[in-house]
Amino acid sequence: MNSTRLLFIALILAFSESLLARSFAEQQEVGDGDLPISGYFFMGEQVRALQDDDFLNPGMFAVERGYEIWSSAEGGKGQSCESCHGDAAESMRGVAARYPVYDRESAGLVNLEGRINEMRTEYMDASEYPLESDDMLSLSAFVAFQSRGMPMQVDNSGEAQRFWKEGRKFYLERRGQLDLACSQCHDGLAGSRLRGDTISQGHVNGFPFYRLQWRAMGSRHRMFRWCNWAVRAESFELGSPEYLSLELYVAWKGNGLPVEAPAVRP
Repeated sequence: MNSTRLLFIALILAFSESLLARSFAEQQEVGDGDLPISGYFFMGEQVRALQDDDFLNPGMFAVERGYEIWSSAEGGKGQSCESCHGDAAESMRGVAARYPVYDRESAGLVNLEGRINEMRTEYMDASEYPLESDDMLSLSAFVAFQSRGMPMQVDNSGEAQRFWKEGRKFYLERRGQLDLACSQCHDGLAGSRLRGDTISQGHVNGFPFYRLQWRAMGSRHRMFRWCNWAVRAESFELGSPEYLSLELYVAWKGNGLPVEAPAVRP
């Protein structure tokens, strides 16, 4: 058998294996008719109690710091968030439940953190907050807190549809040295035990959250990077198009779940 024939057979086998792998990953995906379950219900009793008590919830320190930022004037225009938006309990009610959204000006997706930085630079003449900085996490936690209890209502229609498809592709694609897709863990194995923890459905209705393992607040994108690291896969930059598309898809999957920010997770 000549080398060309061997190469052809090898390519066919590789392609077939890829199709089988993707087919298996797609089989793990939760269907549209399945009811999403918040990560809260996959946590132990002590973690749930910690989240439920605003006096004990460590994420509330970020919310309190976020309020200070909200009402503090910054930048060349001497404006604060409150200067334009007034009482956050009214103006920000339901906002976080809709993000990420399609942005016509940039012709791309923008999430809550991106919108905050847009407001700072354009309307306050202030510098952007670095993603995952304490100030960004605090202000985004404060804004998300105003929607606590409201259902997630992320729109994937119109121009957002192509980004939703990219996010779904990312979610179903097996990656890393462990050759795992998001769907295999968070859909196919949700409720199973892994290293002492219970695998959740991977919903993002509690972000930004306080993670006990990190002893710190964290964003959706930091969690995406951690998951990539966990399966020994390539990670992307915070705020990258890849993570924005994934965020849109995962947030859409959780439509109907109540916003829990700031949630507490192990």
